[in-house]
Amino acid sequence: MSRFRVVELSERPAPGTRVELPGGKKIRVRDVGVPGVEPPSKACDDPQCPWHGGLKVRLKTMEVSVDKVRMGKAAVVIHEWLHYVPKYKRYERRRRRMHVRVPPCIDVRPGDRVVIAETRPLSKTIAWVVIGKRERAT
Repeated sequence: MSRFRVVELSERPAPGTRVELPGGKKIRVRDVGVPGVEPPSKACDDPQCPWHGGLKVRLKTMEVSVDKVRMGKAAVVIHEWLHYVPKYKRYERRRRRMHVRVPPCIDVRPGDRVVIAETRPLSKTIAWVVIGKRERAT
């Protein structure tokens, strides 16, 4: 399915350490610069992975829920927030559906809560990448 190799690691690596893939290739686990998000327990050789590739993330981060994972390396997430309407002195719920890039080293399913970070435009509709997972869907 994917041409990138994914390796299950025995323990979660610290940022800055090197991980060896099958075939002798060594990759470095980068620090993405977002506090509270740990590197995944798998390693991959995807160049568009923020942890094991060269993809840089920007300062904007959000915690969203995954809606669909039907595309190969992308998913649809839902961002929900409350918006205050001064005329009625009440809050209304708003939501936005967004496309995000999912690295092969992070497994996501519909219903998962994930942390996404802004990045450079990767395609026409994708400018966000999943950098971590908060809780697993039941």
